[in-house]
Amino acid sequence: MGIFDFVKSVGKKLGVVDDETPPEAENLKKELDSHKLGTDKVDVVVDGDKVILKGEVADQSAFEKAVIAVGNTLGVSKVEAGELKVAETDAKDPVFYTVKKGDNLWKIAEAHYGKGKGAKHTVIFEANKPMLTHPDKIYPGQVLRIPELDA
Repeated sequence: MGIFDFVKSVGKKLGVVDDETPPEAENLKKELDSHKLGTDKVDVVVDGDKVILKGEVADQSAFEKAVIAVGNTLGVSKVEAGELKVAETDAKDPVFYTVKKGDNLWKIAEAHYGKGKGAKHTVIFEANKPMLTHPDKIYPGQVLRIPELDA
């Protein structure tokens, strides 16, 4: 579970950030902790436009949410999470999706779960809370986590 790509020019703006100035590690850590994901044991390091997450999270969901919480920040193009450990042992490779122009959660659900399963868009919305506050408020370049469907 190594390096994840993001669109550097889109996302939440933290502090004084532009194309030349990446967000500060302290601001990213505050943003990450504000979501109450159980990331108190996570350290954030900024290396240019790449963010490195180190430490431990409780489960796969917290791992994936931590990656997208910092990755969907203006000025961040990559998140390296090779040193971010998951406490539970059944960690899997996460599935992420970068939103394209014209997308909505229904279309994304049908693309990932199959035709006729657009109603599963609520699963994607819930998996991306608290970073998503409304199912219609997604934007091109934003990265979403796509959870597996329960059998």
